[in-house]
Amino acid sequence: MKIMLVEDNEAIVMGLEYLLVQEGYEILTARRALEAERILGREGCDLILLDISLPDGDGFELCKKIKQGTDIPVIFLTASEEENDVVRGLDMGADDYVIKPFRNRELVSRIRRVLSRNGKGSAVIRCGNVSLDTETGKVTAGGCEVALTKLEYKILCSLMSRPGKLFSREEILAEIWDVSGNFVNDNTLSVTMKRIREKLGDTDGKFIRTVRGMGYRIER
Repeated sequence: MKIMLVEDNEAIVMGLEYLLVQEGYEILTARRALEAERILGREGCDLILLDISLPDGDGFELCKKIKQGTDIPVIFLTASEEENDVVRGLDMGADDYVIKPFRNRELVSRIRRVLSRNGKGSAVIRCGNVSLDTETGKVTAGGCEVALTKLEYKILCSLMSRPGKLFSREEILAEIWDVSGNFVNDNTLSVTMKRIREKLGDTDGKFIRTVRGMGYRIER
């Protein structure tokens, strides 16, 4: 899947580009509306992340042009929570909007949902005999539904979203510390990983691999 990021803030561009490449997407970047139009005419893409405020115009007008000529889904990135701005964007055909500052996992989830709604992607992640539906939160292992807590689900979702990637314990803790509004310590992570494995029937640790002294990864 190819995503175009139309954003002039260099820090946001670098952060999102790294995040989305890690998620398996190909990224095109444009800092201005005119540049975005040129890229679209030359390459096309599957989804556009569009900032409202651009140096040579606003995202609303660019969204209008995009929707007049294509069916590419658009997600607005906006610093504004004003209802009128949100409604204006949706009325122009935007598929969703995300308010800055946003959480990385929330943005990735919204991207998957929009792609799925537009027939461009699947909300279901499959690794081995385990599947995870990011829209419904349903998890199955060997065809049987598995009941996970919110914390267990969030950890599994992070691992399965990037199969084969080694996650350090620090990376996992950084992503999940606020899932219940409380800090999750290292010992809690160990206990939670053990429970996830038990629920998935992964008692031998061949699905969720432990790399001693480094972290965990999901086998492809």
